[in-house]
Parts: sequence; C-alpha cells; structure tokens
Amino acid sequence: MLLEQHYNCECSDSSADGTQNSRKTQLLSITVCLLAGFFVTEWSVGLWSGSLSLQADAEHILSDIAALGISLFASWLAQQPAAGRATFGHRRIEIMAALVNGLSLLAIAIFICWEAIHRLGSPEEISGLPMLAVAVVGLFVNLLNMTLLHPHSHDDLNLRGAWLHIIADTASSLGVIVAAVAIHFWNWLWADAAISLGVASLMGVSALPLVRESLSILLEYAPKSINPGVVEVSLKSFPKVLQVEKIYVWRISREQVMLCAHLTVDCATLEERDRLLGQLQTHLEQTFGIHEITLQLTQPKSLAAMPIHPLFKQDLVSMLSAENK
Repeated sequence: MLLEQHYNCECSDSSADGTQNSRKTQLLSITVCLLAGFFVTEWSVGLWSGSLSLQADAEHILSDIAALGISLFASWLAQQPAAGRATFGHRRIEIMAALVNGLSLLAIAIFICWEAIHRLGSPEEISGLPMLAVAVVGLFVNLLNMTLLHPHSHDDLNLRGAWLHIIADTASSLGVIVAAVAIHFWNWLWADAAISLGVASLMGVSALPLVRESLSILLEYAPKSINPGVVEVSLKSFPKVLQVEKIYVWRISREQVMLCAHLTVDCATLEERDRLLGQLQTHLEQTFGIHEITLQLTQPKSLAAMPIHPLFKQDLVSMLSAENK
C-alpha cells in the first residue's frame, strides 16, 4: 500500500543559471575561434618544416576544434528547459559530449604513439627555428584558453573534457619547444618523435579518468562519495524505520545526485509519519549532500504488531482491503 510519495527538488535561481550557461557558451566559442586560427598556422608550418610533433599537434588541435564544437552544442542543448518526455532536461547530453572528448583523446594518443615509434626508427631532417616559433605562439594560445575554461572545469564534466584537451595541447606545445631547441642546437632529430611519444602518453593517461567518470554517470552508478549500503544502514538507524526494501542512488549530471527509496515504517499517525519523512529528508541532505529525494513510506502488512492509533487504524484497514481486492 502506498501512503506517500515525497518529491523535493531544489532549484537555483533561473536567471543566475542562465547567465552562467551563457558565459560557458561564450567561452567555448572564443576557444574554438582561437584554436581554428592557430590550426591553420601550425599545420602549414608543420608541413613546410617536416616536423612530426608540429603535425601531430596540429592534428590534435583539429580534433580539439571538433571536440569543443561538440561541447559547445551540448552546452547549448543542456540549457533547454525540461519539457515533454525530457523530464530531467537535457543535462545528459553534456556527459555524452565529455565521453566523446575522452575517447577522441585516447584515439589521438594512440595514433601519435604509432607515428612517433615509426619516426624513431628513421628520423627525418627538420627545421628547428620555424618549429620553435609556432610552438611558442601555440603555447600562448593554449595558456589563454586554459585561463578562460579553468574556472568552470571543476563542476562541469563537459567543460572538463574540453579543458583536458587544452591541457594536452599545452603539454604538446611545451614538448615541441623542447624538441625544437634540441634539434636547432644539437641536431637531435630523434627528439621530435620522442617528445611526441611522451605527450601522447600524457594525453592518454589524462583521458582515462574522464572516460571512466562519464561512463559511470551514463550507466547510472552511484557517485564514489556515496555508498548506497552506508545510506541504507543510515536510514535503518531511525527507530521507526523497520526495513529499507529498495534504494537507488544515481546521477543525472556530475553535480545532480538523485535518491529513490522504499521504506517500511512504524508510524501510528499521519503527523508522526510526516515528522519522520522530514527527519529522513534532512538527514540525507546534511549527511550525504543529496537534495533531490523521492521517499515512499509504507506501513507493515501485518496490523497485529503495529501500535496504530484507533482513529487511523480504520482508514488503514479500509485502504488495505481495497488494495488486496
């Protein structure tokens, strides 16, 4: 028998959310434009100088432009209000964009490693000074993009994926600078491929946590900070909670955690049940930081062992009889 369902959704100020989302979209647009301009320069100089690290970095930049374009579209779509069948809104599209970004980073890292290993066996002549000049320009562009995206990369998995792409670009630019200096002064042609191999390895390692967390959210796993078993024990610690029959904890986005639970409780009156519901809700919010909660409270099927108030017992018996027919 269902006695009550309680929904509690805390929503932040809509105008503030709109401003923040608009700012995120603007920052992504600026980043895409800066990278597009730099890609043309780096790719051209890479072909002219024969530098694998410049060409690899340019390919990485091109993938970044595509990845950031996906992030930009996902950020715009996530701002659309919940309507129709999209009862949770469109926040999951940002998680999917983060997953695509992570997988693309892994793919690029594997490709660059393959090319670098091949180049190590047969180094080619490279012009060090053009390579160095383009790498320095790229470093400044990437540092600017890092500064723009960093404040929003902590709580937004979509922007974190974009920021990781920029981090990989920055590391690649630093690597190209080191390789260019080594080639120009000491003619270490192998440095180009060696640096590319190191940067690609760093890219792959940085992409793995992004892919893992994106999959965790899409598969509706509970966040690492919340153990459903601990939540269940915590709910059972309330004297009037007899049993936790079902409990679900999952995430819609990185910061939006949901909880749904079915509890069997021992409450003699409606007032007592409402008081328990409020206590459970407050406990979940303060202890686990869960603010979007659905609790279903039911009485035990056996009335004999229940100290039910006489005025409430007659209504309860009637409801049970109707449900069992």
